[in-house]
Amino acid sequence: MARSCKEIAAKHPCFARGPAQAGRIHLPVCPGCNIACRFCERSLNTTENRPGVTGRVISPEESVAIVRKALEISPDIQVCGIAGPGDTLAGDRALETFRLIGQEFPQLIKCMSTNGLRLAERADEVIAAGVDSLTVTVNAVDPEIEAQLNDYVIWQGQKIAGVEGARLLIKNQLEGIRKIASAGITVKVNTVLVPRINGSHIGAIARTVKEAGASRYNIIPLIPTAKLKDEPAPTCAEIHAARAEAGKYIELFLHCNHCRADAVGVPGRTEFSRLVYAEFGGSVKENFSHG
Repeated sequence: MARSCKEIAAKHPCFARGPAQAGRIHLPVCPGCNIACRFCERSLNTTENRPGVTGRVISPEESVAIVRKALEISPDIQVCGIAGPGDTLAGDRALETFRLIGQEFPQLIKCMSTNGLRLAERADEVIAAGVDSLTVTVNAVDPEIEAQLNDYVIWQGQKIAGVEGARLLIKNQLEGIRKIASAGITVKVNTVLVPRINGSHIGAIARTVKEAGASRYNIIPLIPTAKLKDEPAPTCAEIHAARAEAGKYIELFLHCNHCRADAVGVPGRTEFSRLVYAEFGGSVKENFSHG
Protein backbone atom coordinates (compact mmCIF):
# COMPACT_ATOMS: atom_id res chain seq x y z
CA MET A 1 0.00 0.00 0.00
CA ALA A 2 1.26 3.48 -0.88
CA ARG A 3 2.35 5.73 1.97
CA SER A 4 -0.11 8.36 3.14
CA CYS A 5 -0.11 11.90 1.79
CA LYS A 6 0.82 13.09 5.31
CA GLU A 7 3.91 10.88 5.41
CA ILE A 8 4.90 11.91 1.89
CA ALA A 9 4.59 15.59 2.82
CA ALA A 10 6.76 15.06 5.90
CA LYS A 11 9.60 13.21 4.16
CA HIS A 12 9.55 14.09 0.45
CA PRO A 13 11.41 17.27 -0.63
CA CYS A 14 9.03 17.87 -3.55
CA PHE A 15 5.90 17.69 -1.39
CA ALA A 16 7.19 19.59 1.64
CA ARG A 17 5.59 22.88 2.60
CA GLY A 18 8.95 24.55 3.14
CA PRO A 19 12.61 24.15 2.15
CA ALA A 20 13.74 20.52 2.01
CA GLN A 21 15.03 18.84 5.15
CA ALA A 22 15.18 15.26 3.84
CA GLY A 23 17.40 13.99 1.06
CA ARG A 24 16.67 12.10 -2.14
CA ILE A 25 18.53 10.15 -4.79
CA HIS A 26 17.56 10.18 -8.45
CA LEU A 27 18.42 7.06 -10.42
CA PRO A 28 18.97 7.85 -14.15
CA VAL A 29 17.80 4.54 -15.60
CA CYS A 30 15.54 5.73 -18.45
CA PRO A 31 17.27 6.92 -21.66
CA GLY A 32 14.30 6.86 -24.06
CA CYS A 33 11.35 9.21 -24.39
CA ASN A 34 8.06 9.06 -26.26
CA ILE A 35 7.15 12.71 -26.71
CA ALA A 36 9.01 15.63 -28.26
CA CYS A 37 8.74 18.62 -25.95
CA ARG A 38 9.97 21.73 -27.71
CA PHE A 39 11.85 22.95 -24.61
CA CYS A 40 13.58 19.65 -23.76
CA GLU A 41 17.19 18.81 -24.49
CA ARG A 42 18.46 15.68 -22.78
CA SER A 43 22.20 15.50 -22.25
CA LEU A 44 25.02 13.44 -20.76
CA ASN A 45 27.22 15.83 -18.78
CA THR A 46 28.30 16.68 -15.24
CA THR A 47 27.94 20.45 -15.41
CA GLU A 48 24.34 21.48 -16.13
CA ASN A 49 21.83 21.67 -13.28
CA ARG A 50 18.51 21.01 -14.92
CA PRO A 51 16.08 18.15 -15.61
CA GLY A 52 16.96 15.79 -18.45
CA VAL A 53 20.67 15.79 -17.64
CA THR A 54 22.79 13.01 -16.15
CA GLY A 55 26.44 12.05 -16.13
CA ARG A 56 25.57 8.53 -17.28
CA VAL A 57 22.64 6.19 -17.67
CA ILE A 58 22.66 3.25 -15.25
CA SER A 59 20.99 -0.16 -15.34
CA PRO A 60 18.30 -1.27 -12.88
CA GLU A 61 20.74 -3.84 -11.50
CA GLU A 62 23.34 -1.16 -10.70
CA SER A 63 20.80 0.88 -8.79
CA VAL A 64 20.92 -1.22 -5.61
CA ALA A 65 24.65 -0.72 -5.05
CA ILE A 66 24.34 2.96 -5.94
CA VAL A 67 21.57 3.55 -3.43
CA ARG A 68 23.53 1.68 -0.76
CA LYS A 69 26.55 3.92 -1.39
CA ALA A 70 24.37 7.05 -1.35
CA LEU A 71 22.89 6.12 2.03
CA GLU A 72 26.40 5.70 3.46
CA ILE A 73 27.35 9.18 2.28
CA SER A 74 24.02 10.89 2.95
CA PRO A 75 21.99 9.05 5.62
CA ASP A 76 19.27 11.72 5.46
CA ILE A 77 18.10 10.32 2.09
CA GLN A 78 14.50 9.21 2.50
CA VAL A 79 13.33 9.22 -1.13
CA CYS A 80 14.41 7.20 -4.15
CA GLY A 81 13.22 8.90 -7.31
CA ILE A 82 13.39 8.21 -11.02
CA ALA A 83 13.04 11.28 -13.21
CA GLY A 84 14.72 10.46 -16.46
CA PRO A 85 16.66 11.47 -18.30
CA GLY A 86 13.93 10.11 -20.60
CA ASP A 87 10.41 9.10 -19.61
CA THR A 88 9.93 6.49 -16.90
CA LEU A 89 7.03 4.74 -18.64
CA ALA A 90 8.45 4.72 -22.17
CA GLY A 91 10.16 1.44 -21.27
CA ASP A 92 10.35 -1.02 -18.38
CA ARG A 93 13.57 0.06 -16.65
CA ALA A 94 11.99 2.36 -14.05
CA LEU A 95 9.42 -0.14 -12.82
CA GLU A 96 12.03 -2.90 -12.65
CA THR A 97 14.31 -0.58 -10.66
CA PHE A 98 11.54 0.18 -8.19
CA ARG A 99 10.89 -3.52 -7.68
CA LEU A 100 14.58 -4.03 -6.82
CA ILE A 101 14.75 -0.97 -4.58
CA GLY A 102 11.56 -1.95 -2.79
CA GLN A 103 13.06 -5.33 -1.90
CA GLU A 104 16.38 -3.95 -0.66
CA PHE A 105 15.34 -0.61 0.86
CA PRO A 106 11.68 -0.84 1.94
CA GLN A 107 12.10 2.22 4.16
CA LEU A 108 12.63 4.53 1.18
CA ILE A 109 9.75 6.43 -0.43
CA LYS A 110 9.59 5.52 -4.11
CA CYS A 111 8.90 8.49 -6.36
CA MET A 112 8.49 8.63 -10.12
CA SER A 113 8.09 11.40 -12.69
CA THR A 114 6.44 10.92 -16.08
CA ASN A 115 5.07 12.88 -19.01
CA GLY A 116 1.91 10.80 -18.61
CA LEU A 117 1.51 9.58 -22.18
CA ARG A 118 1.41 5.95 -21.03
CA LEU A 119 0.20 6.59 -17.50
CA ALA A 120 -3.41 5.47 -18.00
CA GLU A 121 -2.24 2.37 -19.85
CA ARG A 122 0.37 1.43 -17.24
CA ALA A 123 -1.28 2.66 -14.03
CA ASP A 124 -1.75 -0.84 -12.64
CA GLU A 125 1.96 -1.55 -13.15
CA VAL A 126 2.90 1.67 -11.36
CA ILE A 127 0.71 0.69 -8.43
CA ALA A 128 2.07 -2.88 -8.35
CA ALA A 129 5.66 -1.58 -8.33
CA GLY A 130 4.93 0.14 -5.01
CA VAL A 131 5.34 3.73 -6.20
CA ASP A 132 4.42 6.07 -3.32
CA SER A 133 4.32 9.41 -5.12
CA LEU A 134 4.02 10.41 -8.74
CA THR A 135 4.77 13.62 -10.58
CA VAL A 136 3.14 14.20 -13.97
CA THR A 137 4.21 17.05 -16.24
CA VAL A 138 1.06 18.66 -17.65
CA ASN A 139 1.80 21.80 -19.65
CA ALA A 140 -1.70 22.39 -21.01
CA VAL A 141 -5.20 20.95 -20.93
CA ASP A 142 -6.09 22.59 -24.25
CA PRO A 143 -4.70 20.65 -27.25
CA GLU A 144 -4.18 23.84 -29.25
CA ILE A 145 -1.86 25.15 -26.53
CA GLU A 146 -0.14 21.81 -25.90
CA ALA A 147 0.65 21.50 -29.61
CA GLN A 148 2.75 24.67 -29.34
CA LEU A 149 4.86 23.06 -26.60
CA ASN A 150 5.16 19.51 -27.93
CA ASP A 151 5.82 18.61 -31.54
CA TYR A 152 4.56 15.03 -31.45
CA VAL A 153 4.02 11.86 -29.42
CA ILE A 154 4.97 8.26 -30.18
CA TRP A 155 1.93 6.10 -29.49
CA GLN A 156 1.77 2.38 -30.27
CA GLY A 157 4.63 2.74 -32.70
CA GLN A 158 3.07 5.66 -34.56
CA LYS A 159 4.24 9.28 -34.64
CA ILE A 160 1.23 11.53 -33.99
CA ALA A 161 1.95 15.21 -34.43
CA GLY A 162 0.25 18.51 -33.69
CA VAL A 163 -3.15 18.90 -32.10
CA GLU A 164 -4.06 15.23 -32.56
CA GLY A 165 -1.02 14.11 -30.60
CA ALA A 166 -1.61 16.80 -27.98
CA ARG A 167 -5.21 15.70 -27.51
CA LEU A 168 -4.13 12.10 -26.96
CA LEU A 169 -1.44 13.15 -24.48
CA ILE A 170 -3.82 15.25 -22.38
CA LYS A 171 -6.48 12.54 -22.36
CA ASN A 172 -3.99 9.93 -21.16
CA GLN A 173 -2.48 12.25 -18.56
CA LEU A 174 -5.81 13.08 -16.91
CA GLU A 175 -7.10 9.52 -17.05
CA GLY A 176 -3.82 8.30 -15.57
CA ILE A 177 -3.88 10.85 -12.76
CA ARG A 178 -7.40 9.73 -11.86
CA LYS A 179 -6.35 6.08 -11.71
CA ILE A 180 -3.22 6.73 -9.67
CA ALA A 181 -4.90 9.12 -7.22
CA SER A 182 -7.81 6.73 -6.69
CA ALA A 183 -5.25 4.09 -5.59
CA GLY A 184 -4.09 6.38 -2.79
CA ILE A 185 -0.84 7.46 -4.42
CA THR A 186 0.08 11.11 -3.88
CA VAL A 187 0.18 13.03 -7.18
CA LYS A 188 2.01 16.26 -7.95
CA VAL A 189 1.74 18.04 -11.30
CA ASN A 190 4.56 20.06 -12.84
CA THR A 191 3.89 22.71 -15.45
CA VAL A 192 6.65 24.39 -17.45
CA LEU A 193 5.69 28.05 -17.60
CA VAL A 194 6.16 29.60 -21.05
CA PRO A 195 4.32 32.91 -20.60
CA ARG A 196 3.64 33.62 -24.28
CA ILE A 197 2.14 30.18 -24.81
CA ASN A 198 0.56 28.89 -21.58
CA GLY A 199 0.87 31.86 -19.22
CA SER A 200 -2.86 32.67 -19.34
CA HIS A 201 -3.76 28.98 -19.14
CA ILE A 202 -2.28 28.14 -15.72
CA GLY A 203 -5.54 28.44 -13.80
CA ALA A 204 -7.28 26.02 -16.16
CA ILE A 205 -4.47 23.48 -15.77
CA ALA A 206 -4.44 23.76 -11.97
CA ARG A 207 -8.22 23.43 -11.70
CA THR A 208 -8.35 20.46 -14.07
CA VAL A 209 -5.55 18.43 -12.47
CA LYS A 210 -6.95 19.11 -9.00
CA GLU A 211 -10.32 17.74 -10.13
CA ALA A 212 -8.49 14.68 -11.50
CA GLY A 213 -6.89 13.98 -8.11
CA ALA A 214 -3.57 15.84 -7.93
CA SER A 215 -2.75 17.31 -4.51
CA ARG A 216 0.28 19.53 -5.28
CA TYR A 217 1.19 21.80 -8.17
CA ASN A 218 4.62 23.07 -9.17
CA ILE A 219 5.23 25.80 -11.73
CA ILE A 220 8.65 25.42 -13.35
CA PRO A 221 9.97 28.51 -15.16
CA LEU A 222 11.11 27.77 -18.69
CA ILE A 223 14.85 27.30 -19.15
CA PRO A 224 15.23 28.52 -22.76
CA THR A 225 16.78 25.65 -24.70
CA ALA A 226 16.19 23.34 -27.67
CA LYS A 227 13.48 24.69 -30.01
CA LEU A 228 12.43 27.30 -27.43
CA LYS A 229 15.96 28.61 -26.92
CA ASP A 230 14.90 32.06 -28.11
CA GLU A 231 11.81 32.17 -25.90
CA PRO A 232 12.26 34.55 -22.94
CA ALA A 233 12.43 32.98 -19.51
CA PRO A 234 9.53 34.06 -17.26
CA THR A 235 10.05 37.18 -15.20
CA CYS A 236 9.54 37.17 -11.44
CA ALA A 237 6.26 39.01 -11.97
CA GLU A 238 5.05 36.39 -14.46
CA ILE A 239 5.96 33.55 -12.11
CA HIS A 240 4.21 35.27 -9.21
CA ALA A 241 1.08 35.86 -11.31
CA ALA A 242 1.00 32.23 -12.44
CA ARG A 243 1.37 30.98 -8.88
CA ALA A 244 -1.35 33.31 -7.66
CA GLU A 245 -3.75 31.98 -10.29
CA ALA A 246 -2.90 28.32 -9.67
CA GLY A 247 -3.14 28.79 -5.92
CA LYS A 248 -6.85 29.46 -6.24
CA TYR A 249 -7.37 25.78 -7.03
CA ILE A 250 -4.56 23.65 -5.60
CA GLU A 251 -1.78 23.68 -3.01
CA LEU A 252 1.51 24.89 -4.48
CA PHE A 253 5.04 23.58 -4.14
CA LEU A 254 7.36 26.59 -4.17
CA HIS A 255 10.89 25.25 -3.63
CA CYS A 256 11.76 23.44 -6.86
CA ASN A 257 15.49 23.26 -7.59
CA HIS A 258 15.43 22.09 -11.24
CA CYS A 259 17.06 18.82 -10.17
CA ARG A 260 19.21 16.72 -12.47
CA ALA A 261 18.24 13.14 -13.28
CA ASP A 262 21.16 11.92 -11.12
CA ALA A 263 20.81 14.29 -8.15
CA VAL A 264 21.84 13.01 -4.70
CA GLY A 265 21.41 14.77 -1.34
CA VAL A 266 19.19 17.43 0.22
CA PRO A 267 17.91 19.85 -2.46
CA GLY A 268 19.47 23.28 -2.07
CA ARG A 269 21.85 22.12 0.67
CA THR A 270 24.01 19.16 -0.36
CA GLU A 271 24.89 17.48 -3.65
CA PHE A 272 26.77 14.18 -3.71
CA SER A 273 26.06 12.99 -7.25
CA ARG A 274 29.65 12.94 -8.48
CA LEU A 275 30.88 11.27 -5.31
CA VAL A 276 28.23 8.55 -5.44
CA TYR A 277 28.32 7.78 -9.15
CA ALA A 278 32.09 8.09 -9.65
CA GLU A 279 32.65 4.73 -7.97
CA PHE A 280 30.50 2.96 -10.55
CA GLY A 281 32.36 3.89 -13.72
CA GLY A 282 32.58 6.74 -16.17
CA SER A 283 30.06 7.96 -18.68
CA VAL A 284 28.10 5.32 -20.53
CA LYS A 285 27.35 6.01 -24.16
CA GLU A 286 23.59 5.77 -24.59
CA ASN A 287 21.61 6.76 -27.64
CA PHE A 288 18.81 9.04 -26.52
CA SER A 289 15.78 8.30 -28.65
CA HIS A 290 12.08 8.91 -29.05
CA GLY A 291 9.99 5.77 -29.10
